[in-house]
Amino acid sequence: MKVTVVGAGAVGASCAEYIAIKNFASEVVILDIKEGFAEGKAMDLMQTATLNGFDTRISGSTNDYSKTAGSDVAVITSGIPRKPGMTREELIGINAGIVKEVSENLVKHSPEVIIIVVSNPMDTMTYLAHQSLDLPKHKIIGMGGALDSARFKYRLAEALECPASDVGGMVIGGHSDTGMLPLTRLATRNSVRVTEFLSDERLEQVKEDTKVGGATLTKLLGTSAWYAPGAAVSSLVQSIACDQKKMFPCSTLLDGEYDLNDICIGVPVIIGKNGIEEIVELDLTDQEKAKLKESADGVRKTNGLL
Repeated sequence: MKVTVVGAGAVGASCAEYIAIKNFASEVVILDIKEGFAEGKAMDLMQTATLNGFDTRISGSTNDYSKTAGSDVAVITSGIPRKPGMTREELIGINAGIVKEVSENLVKHSPEVIIIVVSNPMDTMTYLAHQSLDLPKHKIIGMGGALDSARFKYRLAEALECPASDVGGMVIGGHSDTGMLPLTRLATRNSVRVTEFLSDERLEQVKEDTKVGGATLTKLLGTSAWYAPGAAVSSLVQSIACDQKKMFPCSTLLDGEYDLNDICIGVPVIIGKNGIEEIVELDLTDQEKAKLKESADGVRKTNGLL
């Protein structure tokens, strides 16, 4: 399998690193507009191959999309990252033009490619990719929910004082500080609902900490996080490459599911060799449905800025 990662910044380099270390791809191409940057990142990563025990070939290119030809999966991380105090929505003016140009160039050289969108505001950038490209809807995936759910499970494990591997849970809705809907009602520790272990007040704190997970890291780091986003992307790519059919919450174009139409927003999907192979409709409570609709209204407002 050949994977292209557009954007050689911290997020893109982490994507490439995790994909290579998992050793399921034959080739990873990193692309960037900054002269020599992608080539340098690729060389640095290749020099870890004998140390980390992978055989994936990693190469870099400065804005030469011909090097991406024949890619099975392409990851779009390019665009400006958040700075402290910025919302994801404030990035739309610059990032929309970048994502449109990048996605069109990718499909020009790899017409069968599956695209994973990471650039923010992620739901709107995923919607833009759908509007710009003549690809089946199952081949365009927004990464956000996979990352948000990982952050949710981190906060749950912290509250439960247990290993993260004990915890299951997911976040649906928009990939924004106000749009996320952590499903505390359905979260579990080894198949037992976490509501058996945690008070309503503690679960509410977990929910709020999850929703500002990205902003918290941006404040601490001075820019967007990269390790967890890179790991989230690599898990999606691996599920495609190995046809694992794993369930992740991802931003996908809805056509009546959850009573929503013509919008990309995070809901659980099955990821396999064809991309999004199934949209899973959860039996939400009336309150959860109302929160999801409220989140969708926020995404539509951002979409209106395109």
